[in-house]
Amino acid sequence: MNRNLGIKLGVIALLIVLLMIPLLLIGGMVSERQTLRDAVLADIAHSSSGQQQVTGPILVVPYRKTVREWKTHEKSGVRYLEELEERGRLYFLPERFELNGTVATEERSRGIYQARLYHSDNQIGGHFLLPAQYGIRENYADYRFEPAFLSVGISDIRGIESDLKLRLNGTELPFAAGSADRLLANGVHAPLPALDRVNGQRLDFAFSLKLQGTAQLAVTPVGRDTQVQLRSDWPHPSFVGEFLPVQREVTGSGFTAHWQTSFFATNFEEVLDDCVSGGDCQAFNNRDFGVSFIDPVDQYLKTDRAIKYALLFIALTFAGFFLFEVLKRLAVHPVQYGLVGLALALFYLLLLSLSEHLPFATAYGVAATACVLLLGVYLSAVLKSVLRGAGFSTALAVLYGMLYGLLSAEDYALLMGSLLVFGLLACVMVLTRKLDWYGLGKAEAATSCL
Repeated sequence: MNRNLGIKLGVIALLIVLLMIPLLLIGGMVSERQTLRDAVLADIAHSSSGQQQVTGPILVVPYRKTVREWKTHEKSGVRYLEELEERGRLYFLPERFELNGTVATEERSRGIYQARLYHSDNQIGGHFLLPAQYGIRENYADYRFEPAFLSVGISDIRGIESDLKLRLNGTELPFAAGSADRLLANGVHAPLPALDRVNGQRLDFAFSLKLQGTAQLAVTPVGRDTQVQLRSDWPHPSFVGEFLPVQREVTGSGFTAHWQTSFFATNFEEVLDDCVSGGDCQAFNNRDFGVSFIDPVDQYLKTDRAIKYALLFIALTFAGFFLFEVLKRLAVHPVQYGLVGLALALFYLLLLSLSEHLPFATAYGVAATACVLLLGVYLSAVLKSVLRGAGFSTALAVLYGMLYGLLSAEDYALLMGSLLVFGLLACVMVLTRKLDWYGLGKAEAATSCL
C-alpha cells in the first residue's frame, strides 16, 4: 500500500488514541459525580431512616435458676453443697408467622439528587405454641420465671410511623421502646400477662407495623411456617436475601411477591440455639429475604455504559471519512478528523450534565440532537455536499438511537451490544468486499505524482 496512505492511517489511529484522553476524563467525572450522589443519598438515609429489617416477634421468658454444686473446703477438706443463682432466657419462635405488606415509594430531593424512600404498611400475625413447663424436663422446680415479653427487631426504629399495639388472644397490649433483648438489638417489645406455663398455651398474636425506610426492606423468617406477601408500586424490584419468592408478578405499575419458608429450609431453631449459647449470631442476623427499591440502571450507570461504546462511535465515523476520502478523492485534514472526534466525545459530557437535571431520555435526546446537528452542518462543508453531510448525520442519529435502546436494557444489554457490534462490522465488510485496497494505494500514488 502507498506510503502516504499508510501515514494517513497512522495519523487517524493516533487521533483515536488521543481522543481516549477526554473520554477517560469524562469517565472519571462520572465516577466522581456518582460517588457524590451516593454520599448525599447516605446522608438523606441517615437523616430519615435507612434499610429496614424486621425480625420477630420472638417470645422471651427470663428466668433465674438455682444451681447446686458440691465443693470442698480448702483448709478442712469438708465437702459442702453450694447453691448459686444462674440467670438466663428461654426463646420461643412462632409456630406460624405471616406478614402482609403494602409498600409505596416516594422521592426525596436534596439539591440535584433524589433518594427513594418507601412507606410500608405491614399486617403481622401468627401464633405460638408454648409447651408444658416451657419444655423443661429436668429440675423444673429450680426455675423462677420472670414476666415474659414479645420482642420484635427493627433495624432502624426511626422509621416506625405509628403507635404499636399488640393483639394477643383478643387482648390489646401496648408495645414499649427497645427490643429488651441483645439478640435483636434495636426494636420494640410488649410485656405479656401471666402465661399458663404448667400446661402450655397457644398464643395468637397480631399487630400493624407502619415502617419507613430507604433502599431495602427485609424480613427474617422466624416462623416454623412463614408466609410473606409484599405488594408495591415500584416496577423494578430486586429480590435479595437467602430465599427468593415462590411466586412473583412484576409489571410496569408495580410488583407482587410471595415467600414461603419452613424450619426445614431455614434451620432457624438450631441457628437461634447456637446464637443464644454464645456461638456465632451472624447466621441468625443474616438469614433473611426481601426486596431492594433501587433503580437498576440509573443515569450514571447509563452514561458509563455509553462511554464504553465511544471508541466504536469514533472509529466508525473516522472509517466513514476515510472511505469517502479514498473513494471520492476528497482531502480530509487530520484537524477535521480531530474536531469531529471531539464533538463525538463532548456528547458524553453533555449527556452527563443534562441527565442530572432532566430525565435521562430527555437528556439523551437533547445531547444527541445537538451533536448530530453540529456534525451535519460541519460535515456538509468538509465533504463538499449537503447530501453527504445529511447522510452522515442520519447514520449517526441511527447509531445514537440504537445506543439508547442498548443503555435502557437491563438483562439484555450484553446481548444487544454484541449484536450491534457484529452488525456494524458486517455492514463495513459487505460495503468494502469488492474494494481493491492495493488499487487504492496505486491510485493514491499516481495522484500524488501529479
